[in-house]
Amino acid sequence: MIGPPGAGKSMLAARLPSILPKLTAPELLELAMIRSVAGDLAGGVLTDRRPFRAPHHSASMAALVGGGIKPRPGEIALAHNGVLFLDELPEFQPNVLDSLRQPMETGQVVVARANHRIAYPARFQLIAAMNPCKCGKAGEPGHVCRRGARCAEDYQARLSGPLLDRIDIHLDVPSVSASDLLLPAPSESSKDVALRVAAARQRASARASEHRISARTNAELSSSAIETLAALDPAGTRLLHDAADTMRLSARGYHRVLKVARTIADLDGEEKTGRIHLAEALSYRTLVDRAVTAAA
Repeated sequence: MIGPPGAGKSMLAARLPSILPKLTAPELLELAMIRSVAGDLAGGVLTDRRPFRAPHHSASMAALVGGGIKPRPGEIALAHNGVLFLDELPEFQPNVLDSLRQPMETGQVVVARANHRIAYPARFQLIAAMNPCKCGKAGEPGHVCRRGARCAEDYQARLSGPLLDRIDIHLDVPSVSASDLLLPAPSESSKDVALRVAAARQRASARASEHRISARTNAELSSSAIETLAALDPAGTRLLHDAADTMRLSARGYHRVLKVARTIADLDGEEKTGRIHLAEALSYRTLVDRAVTAAA
């Protein structure tokens, strides 16, 4: 999420666990074992609410990945089956951010030291937030930066292309004025959204089971599996082909777009992945597209 200070990025991230399904018994057991190793089981109290971890941007690699003489899991593993929220994303050290790349691909984080090597499960949803520039006001009506557009470009360039390629959805979050707060509440409550999310996950899990694929969500599908389960019609195939050339999608980006499109279709209750779902999924990769354009 990219937006000015006070737009509600942190609040939106903190609300995400409230619309996710409760932890299942196997997921709860996995998380309890990780927290036990980390010494994070205060009084042995467990909850079926998905974890929400939000390390400060000054966190070291050891704090995020884990380590120590007696190896302990870090924030990545503690966010297993839940949400890892990184606020002020460009302010993290580059090597700390790059340490996310392998866990995001494999679903586990490996702590390797001279005398031990330990792998912790780490399948999490990464949510990140950042200001559009250092001062946070780039693009605001009436604001003119002395450095011009270069200010925002340099700030956003702190994020590596490979990391951005692994983030499926990029959203511009507009500023919120006092008058916006007086508007009526949205018609769809968090409880209603949670029911839609649960139904979409159930639909994805059932479809994978029908094809004898071990996956609870679309995000866990392999490249070959998502090509089978998100088969596009001719119009959708042409759109994806044109977008792949225009946006210079990597092979990873290509399959991630398919996973997002399939998930959007599941949220809509549709059996087939349509052109409209694919178009929406492509629209969410704007930051990667900007980075590619800037590099060119």
